[in-house]
Amino acid sequence: MRLHSYVVARDFGFAPNPFFGVCTLATCKPKIRSSAVLGDWIMGTGSRTCSRQDRVVYAMRVTEAMTFEQYWADPRFRRKMPNLRGSKKQAFGDNIYFRDRTGRCWCQLDSHHSHADGSPNPENISADTETNRVLIGGEFVYWGGDGPSLPKRFLSYGHNHESILAGRGHHNHFTPQLVEDVVAWIKSLDQSGYCGEPLDWASTP
Repeated sequence: MRLHSYVVARDFGFAPNPFFGVCTLATCKPKIRSSAVLGDWIMGTGSRTCSRQDRVVYAMRVTEAMTFEQYWADPRFRRKMPNLRGSKKQAFGDNIYFRDRTGRCWCQLDSHHSHADGSPNPENISADTETNRVLIGGEFVYWGGDGPSLPKRFLSYGHNHESILAGRGHHNHFTPQLVEDVVAWIKSLDQSGYCGEPLDWASTP
């Protein structure tokens, strides 16, 4: 079991998407989506820009993985297709990629990763589809802007003074004992599912 830690620089409930009973990571973080295996944990922490670098945004255990094509076609995840005229939970849907009729090119729904006028954003398409893999977290807790502070022992752990905070990029080379202790701490909070609104919803209408 590995733990993949990274900074959630923009917390809109899009990446990750914690709505409708399951947490999904379908966009951004292509390296994590490529390398994480079933049973691994992913943890996102707040950004230094918002003075929330020691706060946990979410944590999820990877229980399933699939391609964009499978995600698009799976009826379980139709509610995660964005509806910009619906609620915020609907507007920030992450099920946005499908193939064109030739099967060679990616199409992007009007979404949080499109241009403001609704047209596809080639830069985001390229970055998101770099890894054709969606991670599903059937076991998760998402706090958004109300996340708990990490215990100080996880910021300088053991003889090597490991920090669970990733800084830039992501970090997944932690000692097994640190991973076990972090996961045990998350579970000890006795919270699960969607527990709080995304931090950046405060800046959206």
